[in-house]
Amino acid sequence: MDLGRLGFFKVAEQRLGWLDRRQDVLAQNIANANTPGYAARDLAPFAKVLARNTGPGLVRTSAQHIVPASAGAHAARPERLAQERTHDGNAVQIEDQVARVAETESQHELTVGLYRKYMGLFRIALGRGG
Repeated sequence: MDLGRLGFFKVAEQRLGWLDRRQDVLAQNIANANTPGYAARDLAPFAKVLARNTGPGLVRTSAQHIVPASAGAHAARPERLAQERTHDGNAVQIEDQVARVAETESQHELTVGLYRKYMGLFRIALGRGG
């Protein structure tokens, strides 16, 4: 049985891939904190990436329905928020980047924990213990 084809496991794998890529981008931001002209980057929110990858999605059947926005890929993009820049044009705020790294790490731990719980449930259901 390929667990990657089941809904939860597929989403969990996508989430872990997104979190890994985000950690890489945040690490690049921190590494370039003293690079002149460097602007911090981040990924599109996971919800947008997931909405793009889940197929056709909802159909707009009325002009009064909200039109979904198209999402970007896993590519890092410059942050759109106005940031303070140093005299050399650098816009990386270390405190903000460290907070994002911590947030991403806690999301990673949560996703891995849920993945393990679901694997345990499958083992119990298959009679292989918990």
